[in-house]
Amino acid sequence: MHDLVIRNARIVDGTGAASYPGDIAVDDGIIAAVGSVGAKGRREINADGAVVTPGFVDAHTHYDGQVVWDPELAPSSWHGVTTVVMGNCGVGFAPTRAEERDFLIRTMEGVEEIPGSALSVGMSWDWESFPQYLDAIDRQEHAIDVVAQVAHSALRAYVMGEERALDDDATVDDIDQMVGLTHEALEAGALGFSTSRTMIHKVKHGPEIPGTFCQPEELVAIAGALRECGYGVFQMISDRMGEEPDFTWMKEIARVSGRPLVMSLVRQSNAPDAYRHTLDRFAHAYDREGLDIRAGVGWRPPGILMGLQATLNPLMTHPTYRSLRDLPFRERLRRLRQPEVRAQILGEQVRSKDRFANRVFAHWANMFPLGEPPNYEPSQADSVAARAQRAGVAPQEWVYDYMLSNDGRAFVYYPLQGYDEYTLDPLHEMMAHPRSVPSLSDGGAHVGTVADASFCTYMLTHWVRDRAEGPRFTLEEAVRFQTQDTASLYGLNDRGLLAPGKKADINVIDIEGLCLHAPYMAFDLPGDNKRLLQKADGYLATIVSGDVIAESGEMTGTRPGGLVRGPQH
Repeated sequence: MHDLVIRNARIVDGTGAASYPGDIAVDDGIIAAVGSVGAKGRREINADGAVVTPGFVDAHTHYDGQVVWDPELAPSSWHGVTTVVMGNCGVGFAPTRAEERDFLIRTMEGVEEIPGSALSVGMSWDWESFPQYLDAIDRQEHAIDVVAQVAHSALRAYVMGEERALDDDATVDDIDQMVGLTHEALEAGALGFSTSRTMIHKVKHGPEIPGTFCQPEELVAIAGALRECGYGVFQMISDRMGEEPDFTWMKEIARVSGRPLVMSLVRQSNAPDAYRHTLDRFAHAYDREGLDIRAGVGWRPPGILMGLQATLNPLMTHPTYRSLRDLPFRERLRRLRQPEVRAQILGEQVRSKDRFANRVFAHWANMFPLGEPPNYEPSQADSVAARAQRAGVAPQEWVYDYMLSNDGRAFVYYPLQGYDEYTLDPLHEMMAHPRSVPSLSDGGAHVGTVADASFCTYMLTHWVRDRAEGPRFTLEEAVRFQTQDTASLYGLNDRGLLAPGKKADINVIDIEGLCLHAPYMAFDLPGDNKRLLQKADGYLATIVSGDVIAESGEMTGTRPGGLVRGPQH
């Protein structure tokens, strides 16, 4: 008798091969058989024709703090994700000394918009070294599995101190220490190193984070630690998006490490075709020199959600609104609904000193009501500008009233980059490229402006089933992208496929009934801090190591997950 049998499934095994009908048997957390299973199971799930896939592996999250206090690692675990990779973009919490903790919190808050007050309350800080941090994670129970990477900002602060880490070039001794600590972290179970080279990543109320302007020689030396261990990923983000002079030293990092280098890539509005050149360079480096350089690509444009509960909204630069923003939410709504307050706010001519605010808050043609279900590929006719014109009102007036709808909980969607033509066709091209890998869900981060941890669900709904115009992906392709592709990238060769001997991380999904709901604001972070969450219908069961952790959209309380140490064979 098997521990678990899933019967009458449409099996999408993660290889990209065509789906087929069959059963799956599980014993001791491992897939025992795939195909026709005659023996009974102690527990049986009748899939009744539903799709069965490997559990999803999300390669770009920021649960580095949340992993200490949240056993569910929500919302990723709500969307079929059974393994998360954290420690991306050069920010993290180990190694560290007591005097550096506040600095690392301000760095994480500035880069990833995770409230410092939540981190201060929720973090146990029962570690100094990276191995001790892994031990602290390992002591916790989790529903899903966790992979950790070494973050450059924490490493630099530990070796050089806060002030030097921000401003100085590393000495030979500094670099030797960073290499040694990276090697120590990898030996203890880390599966990568990450760094940031973008001006937008700043310490809260401070300058760019440590490592932003470091000399390439520092990064190349650290890449040597990956070579010595023979595993791990070098993850990075850069404003240059793979352009020179970065590309030369990126190739050197890939050459020295012998490991994959993954650079976050988005389509830039000021250079809409640059992504093609970047992907071509990555392809040439692989084909001609065998250098494994890949683009980490999101499954919808990077964008922000604006609303009265969110961190940002188009009214926030108005003096009258600023005078109300600290009121309790219900009282603020009551005041905003008063005709005299509405007239006063809409009558104010505002010009902020913040260039971002000036660009975003009046760009009505690129601002869209999100709705239920949410529409992440809206047409020009869906924009605030077009809706206001049809209604015969000013765009600011229209958006004011819209944000008050749904009891003040409506969100406006603003794609930040690459949506000037009102189509996701270029994004399809990026995702389909052989040198790209699914990325950028930012699970656990940007809690007041972004809700992209639902990427896995969005891939199956929009890109497989619902997209009305333009190219789509097959179900088999979409599953492979976020199972075998992401698992193998990090050397997690025990998962990502439905095959005998593989880890029994499995999703049972009603593809026709799969539905992504509109985001909502919850106040459940430590210290009652807020975060955007997004739920989905259609996940009939999510299974980790043979145990059902979620059923019909509800977590079961089972905690079979945990820290993954090193590559898995």
